[in-house]
Amino acid sequence: MTHPPSVPPIADEQLAYARWLDRGAKAGFLALVAGFAAYATGFLPSQIPFDRLPELLALPLDRYLAATGTTPGWAWATMVAKGEYASLVGIAVLASCSVPCLVAIIPVYLRRRDFVYAALAALEIAVLALAASGVLTAGH
Repeated sequence: MTHPPSVPPIADEQLAYARWLDRGAKAGFLALVAGFAAYATGFLPSQIPFDRLPELLALPLDRYLAATGTTPGWAWATMVAKGEYASLVGIAVLASCSVPCLVAIIPVYLRRRDFVYAALAALEIAVLALAASGVLTAGH
C-alpha cells in the first residue's frame, strides 16, 4: 500500500495573502458583474448611446476621448454613476487586490522579526500607490 506524498505546511504569510486575494477577487468580480448589469439593463444612464458605440470604438484614442467628452486618468472615478463607467470599479478593485494582501502580510513578517521582508512589502505598497497616482505619467 502506497501512502500519498505529504503536503508541506503552508507559511502564514502565504495563507494571509491568499485569504485577502480571494476576498479581493470575489469583490472585484461582483463589482464587474453588477456594473455591467447596471449598464446593460439601463439601470444606470449611459453617457454614450449604444447605437454610437461601434462608430466611437473604431476611433483612435484621442478622437474617441474628444468625441465622448472623456478625460483620461482618474476622471472615470467621478463618472461611475454612468453605465459604461460602472464596471470600471470592478477593474479597479481587481487591479488593486495586491495592496490589502501586502498590508496583511506585513504583521506576519514583523511577528517573525523578518524586517527585510516587511520593509519590502511596505516598499511595494508605496510603489503601487505611486504608480496608481498618475504622478509618473509620460506624454500627457
